[in-house]
Amino acid sequence: MNFDGENGWDSSATLVDERWVERRPRRAEVEAQLLRETRLLPWLAPRLPLPVPIPVVVSESPLVVRHPLIPGEPIEDYTPDNGDAIGRFLRALHDTPPAAALELGLPDADHTRRERTWAVDRCRREVLPLLPDSLAAAAAELLERILQAPADTVVHADLGPEHVLAESGRVSGIIDFGDAQLGDPAIDFAWVLFGAPSEFGEAVARAYGGVTPDVRARAESWHRLGPWYEVLRGHDVDDPAMSSDGVTAVIERLRPT
Repeated sequence: MNFDGENGWDSSATLVDERWVERRPRRAEVEAQLLRETRLLPWLAPRLPLPVPIPVVVSESPLVVRHPLIPGEPIEDYTPDNGDAIGRFLRALHDTPPAAALELGLPDADHTRRERTWAVDRCRREVLPLLPDSLAAAAAELLERILQAPADTVVHADLGPEHVLAESGRVSGIIDFGDAQLGDPAIDFAWVLFGAPSEFGEAVARAYGGVTPDVRARAESWHRLGPWYEVLRGHDVDDPAMSSDGVTAVIERLRPT
């Protein structure tokens, strides 16, 4: 992993003594997120079949949290065994009792829906006008499907190859729980089913215990939504190239397959 202190949208990470990862919030509003992880993840970790960060506060002002290093690099080996490991991880995560997680600060369904509404409103204002007229209807329908998604399951909500670590060809841990919430289980299948090799995705689904057609359909919607956030981030950091690349990806994913 790259620990140059510049990685991460919400926080920076630094490797200390080759053993610890220290994280600092990039913005004041991220402090609550990091503190929430220090309550939630120590409780959640024993329930999960793969290692996850277990952070503790080492400084309150400025806020610094630290967790033991999970060895590995972003996954590149899309083997059935690794798919099986991720499927079992998602099954355990999604079976987490919501009430207990909420008591530890997991964002609740109302929070999730407010965040979705805020994001969709930005997408309508800032991304829709950049798309060809021929895709306007499909884009509007996608945003409406996102608004209607359920919010009833403990989810990672940002599961992608950069957050799945592997060592010696095997999954070694799952990181970055900053977006964990009471949300739609389908969001955790967006990458594995629609952004990764199909045999790998189907191994995930089998180990999970089956993914219903409805969850698959919603997972595809979440996958299609992914690059919209790249456009918004490009706007936030004044990076026209990032926004342009995001628009290109939005168009590619909206086109019928």
